Amino acid sequence: MTTGKFITFEGGEGAGKSTQVKLLAERLRDAAYKVVETREPGGTRRGEEIREFLLSGEAKNFGPMGEAVLFSAARAHHLNEVIRPALERGDWVLCDRFSDSTAAYQGAAGGVKPGLIRALERVAVDRNMPDMTFILDLPPEVGLKRTAQRNGGGGERPDRFEAMDLHFHEALRAAFLRIAEEQPRRCIILDALQAESAVAEDVWEAIVTG
Repeated sequence: MTTGKFITFEGGEGAGKSTQVKLLAERLRDAAYKVVETREPGGTRRGEEIREFLLSGEAKNFGPMGEAVLFSAARAHHLNEVIRPALERGDWVLCDRFSDSTAAYQGAAGGVKPGLIRALERVAVDRNMPDMTFILDLPPEVGLKRTAQRNGGGGERPDRFEAMDLHFHEALRAAFLRIAEEQPRRCIILDALQAESAVAEDVWEAIVTG
């Protein structure tokens, strides 16, 4: 394996993306690689502020297009401040969500036209698409049950997107699978119904062989 790889994890709510980022980071560090763990929206102070604004539901009145613009602005800042510098150092960057989430959430499920989503991606991302994207797939009702259990245990309310109805989450799942079908060289679909350890092994096998 070479250094300086950009790996993203995508999927619906409760798919286990954050967990798999942490597990892969641990394994890479054990193999003596330098790793940056990050997330979207977020990754920087400004990005985290935008994250709080978006997930709280305060941006809902802007509509899906307004949300897509905010996500893209946070992404451009994230790339400039965190992702590009890390890759230039030769580090591995593991990101919990990236531009595919905007295409799925605000695009396919939210109704923003594909051409507008692509235009935002060109401006924010340019040529910095991930080297590899893992799409963690599971039925949305299972993912929503997981998030409800997690939130219930921590006393947290569902965020802006967790609170959407099942139809929205079914559209999300279809969108992520369609992205994987359209970009098979970059995207790898993993069965997120498996145990965390089994998903982690699938991730590692793809990293080693890819």
